[in-house]
Amino acid sequence: MLAPKKVKHRKWHKIAGTSGVKASRLTDVSFGTYGLKSTESCWVTARQIEAARRVLVRYIRKGGKIWTRIFPDKPVSMKGSEVPMGKGKGAVDHYVFSVLPGMILFEMFGIPEKQAREALIMAGHKLSVKTKFVKK
Repeated sequence: MLAPKKVKHRKWHKIAGTSGVKASRLTDVSFGTYGLKSTESCWVTARQIEAARRVLVRYIRKGGKIWTRIFPDKPVSMKGSEVPMGKGKGAVDHYVFSVLPGMILFEMFGIPEKQAREALIMAGHKLSVKTKFVKK
């Protein structure tokens, strides 16, 4: 799964909700012809990104190319189950990427539109954020 090799700070503060904020970067299909765009804000985990990527690879076989435009670099810490309150913050459990509405998550190139649409919609089902298919 995706995780940063080296980080400046091992544990991050939680950021307050970003309701009403739209993406100002990663908003255009830059590399491929088709893309998967988010329509709401959410945290997408490294496991979800990998599951979506595997769906795309399975669909294109050796015919096209895939770009993953997001990388999970935000650490999420959790305490063990049945641990009493106090005693500090828990250990880093997994990494996430904070998705905003309008961000392009994946891009594809080199396959017919019908096949790309089907693949990207199936990949969107693996993510915890609502998505839509877009063309360049």
